[in-house]
Amino acid sequence: MAAYDKSDLERRMHGAVESLKGDLGGLRTGRASINLLDPVTVEVYGAHMPLNQVATVSAPEPRMLSVQVWDKSNVGPCEKAIRAAGLGLNPMTDGTTLRLPIPDLTEERRKELAKLAGQYAEKARIAVRNVRRDGMDALKIDEKKHEISEDERKRHETEVQKLTDATIADIDATASAKEKEILGK
Repeated sequence: MAAYDKSDLERRMHGAVESLKGDLGGLRTGRASINLLDPVTVEVYGAHMPLNQVATVSAPEPRMLSVQVWDKSNVGPCEKAIRAAGLGLNPMTDGTTLRLPIPDLTEERRKELAKLAGQYAEKARIAVRNVRRDGMDALKIDEKKHEISEDERKRHETEVQKLTDATIADIDATASAKEKEILGK
């Protein structure tokens, strides 16, 4: 059985891009985004649960998030979790609904968020390079076991490099678009 598996490499590289998109989705821009509350976990029923498993999050206005808590007893813990998440949001309680006005970002905060977006992108690039290294190592192992020829190894290495370059270009484009959105350009 050959160690090299192109579809596995593609899946893992795609996973790095999807992870980046998830990380970037949680970064706040000037607009309300329901993904903003994805990292928030609430302590309810003796366990930590993602906010979206105890409430419905919606964005009724461009600068307002609404969190409809399903169980009245969880309103307090949800409010506490949102305040503690460090997102700079100040929930206002209205029955079982929490209203979260999205404040304007200061220029300094925008720069911090853009820098964070860059760090997330670098983390994704490193993950992709690690996948590439694994693929290259697998090809060398296959060649040593005489399962593929040197020419095949070189051809596959070129494929792996092309896949890596395309994935990193995708990461750069995604991060660049998010940085522009954060900086309001």
